[in-house]
Amino acid sequence: MSVIRINLLPHRQLKRERQAKQFNLLAGGVAALALLTIVAAHLLISAAQDNQARRNEFLRQEIAQLEAKLKEIKSLKEKTQALQARKTAVESLQANRTVPVHLLDQLARRLPEGVHLRSVKQADKTLSLQGYAQSSALVSTYMRNLEESEWFENAVLIEVKAATVNNLRSNDFSLTLTVSDPNAQATKGTP
Repeated sequence: MSVIRINLLPHRQLKRERQAKQFNLLAGGVAALALLTIVAAHLLISAAQDNQARRNEFLRQEIAQLEAKLKEIKSLKEKTQALQARKTAVESLQANRTVPVHLLDQLARRLPEGVHLRSVKQADKTLSLQGYAQSSALVSTYMRNLEESEWFENAVLIEVKAATVNNLRSNDFSLTLTVSDPNAQATKGTP
């Protein structure tokens, strides 16, 4: 005779419990893996932020140093321009220091006999002369003589009027001239 074996154990329930246990283990593993991934991502992002913050601070320091150097360069440029202006002024004074001597020399050399100067004034390139002469022809001669000089040009007679000087009849005159520096013209003409 044969015996029928019946399993009275609840095998379906055991199977469900086994599946539930596997599911819980698998869910726990996935949750742990997700948590690990989140922590690793957070650490990586935090490290990247710290690195970027260090780089930003380094760049700020470098920018501050460059701005300080730019201010120093600007200051040096201003000092250089001031020194250049001084140098130009000194060179101009050095070049023009003999001009008044030449002007007075030319005024005296070109002065005909019978003409006397009372005042000489210079404003920029304009020279104003006042004096007296024995005749108006001598004033005209003096103007021509001055025009022949390389130091003067554009002689313009302002006024001639009769006057008495030391009980002698004479002509009081005033004229203007333009001063031209022959040294400057010579250097301009040279290439």
